[in-house]
Amino acid sequence: MYRGNLQPGTFGESLMENNITIRPMVSEDYEGVKALWMTIHGFGIRSIDDSFEGVNRFLKRNEGISVVALNDKNEVVGAILCGHDGRRGCLYHVCVREDCRLMGIGKSMVVRCMNALKNEKINKVSLIAFTQNDIGNAFWNRIGWTKREDLNYYDFTLNEANITAFNS
Repeated sequence: MYRGNLQPGTFGESLMENNITIRPMVSEDYEGVKALWMTIHGFGIRSIDDSFEGVNRFLKRNEGISVVALNDKNEVVGAILCGHDGRRGCLYHVCVREDCRLMGIGKSMVVRCMNALKNEKINKVSLIAFTQNDIGNAFWNRIGWTKREDLNYYDFTLNEANITAFNS
């Protein structure tokens, strides 16, 4: 649960000092976003869901809610896939390039997504963080999210061709 005030904040240098722009993700961002994903150690990429077609389908269904962070060279340094089903929002693939962490980019992107979901009348947001993702889990804890201990997470694969590959 996000207990914050939905205001961007920083953990280090400001976004303006570093010329970071956060804006809605569009399909033309895909190559930069995928390149970022490929740099993140332990990041899992699905062969279908995370393809250009899969991400484009997600962006069309959830227009204007996913975000990218761009540096002054117009490089993607952060990204979040964000969407909802009309009842609950979900954040996917939240990441910030390693050399750009602790500058407030992650929190500012999350706040932008949370406000977009709030504007869509979504009242609850969830995400999944792998238990071995120490950096990610520390981030979510630091910005006020609550780890759920009262439920089990289940999934069922409808398409076995949607293979997840993890970056080393």
